[in-house]
Amino acid sequence: MSLLSDLINLNLSESTEKIIAEYIWVGGSGMDLRSKARTLPGPVDDPAKLPKWNYDGSSTDQAPGDDSEVILYPQAIFKDPFRRGNNILVICDVYTPAGEPLQTNKRYDAAKIFSHPDVVAEVPWYGIEQEYTLLQKDVNWPLGWPLGGFPGPQGPYYCGVGADKAYGRDIVDAHYKACVYAGINISGINGEVMPGQWEFQIGPSVGISAGDEVWAARYTLERITELAGAVVSFDPKPIPGDWNGAGAHTNYSTKSMREEGGYEVIKKAIEKLGLRHKEHIAAYGKGNERRLTGRHETADINTFSWGVANRGSSVRVGRDTEKQGKGYFEDRRPASNMDPYVVTSMIAETTILWKP
Repeated sequence: MSLLSDLINLNLSESTEKIIAEYIWVGGSGMDLRSKARTLPGPVDDPAKLPKWNYDGSSTDQAPGDDSEVILYPQAIFKDPFRRGNNILVICDVYTPAGEPLQTNKRYDAAKIFSHPDVVAEVPWYGIEQEYTLLQKDVNWPLGWPLGGFPGPQGPYYCGVGADKAYGRDIVDAHYKACVYAGINISGINGEVMPGQWEFQIGPSVGISAGDEVWAARYTLERITELAGAVVSFDPKPIPGDWNGAGAHTNYSTKSMREEGGYEVIKKAIEKLGLRHKEHIAAYGKGNERRLTGRHETADINTFSWGVANRGSSVRVGRDTEKQGKGYFEDRRPASNMDPYVVTSMIAETTILWKP
């Protein structure tokens, strides 16, 4: 095994200019990450200089078997924390051979919104709080929970310390450092309210980069749990009953909101979000009705509300923002399995471009 480990950790730059690029894309379900690797003649730091590639879309539920070729367009590059050296992770989106975006390509429409001059001028910032649950591999039950049984009630686990409160910290810390190494804009981690549940935060990130970074961080987490023999779940309510669900609270601000008088801009933006509540809920993740019940720090899925420092509302404004008269707000509705391209671009479209 030591020889295998030595080979896995070989430093290619000692013997060759060649690098390995891991091309990553989202499969047909909208949550299944796929990837494959190719050798390139030398280091690359610009996705525009990377070659397009193809794959069998019939095996990812993205194309029929008699016309199965799907094309990968490289869009963002991160350092590879697994192979290290000059090797890279490449976030891609997917197109037909004729250059048409696939229906599952959510990045394409998001990029159109983020390239709109009105949106570009507002420099939208995002901070995404990605919650997830670590599961035991063969039994689909949270890490650290007794098989067929339950731990003690919620209370001591949020940001908890100790072997009886924090389950899977080695995975969480490995993921944190891997993201920092990769150049993913990860800003923190913490244990969550339900034992075995954790959160990492991405941002502040501008525009389309927020989606690229969330998907890169999800991929990195999937790879680390693979190595650890665990499973990561992004289900918004993995355990029924008196246990917290998992969300992806999305913090948001524009240039106008961050400047003097920004609080009035924030209130107008929240009002617009309320007018399109149903459309946003429909795009904020599958199974979200199991999470947004009005309990466990959520608002009821059918009712839009907002408040200052209120974690039981649809949208929360922080005390500092209220006090300073400018800042940001938090949309608490997105589920943990949301598509970050969809959510970030929809918030920008509603608050900047949409005219009620």
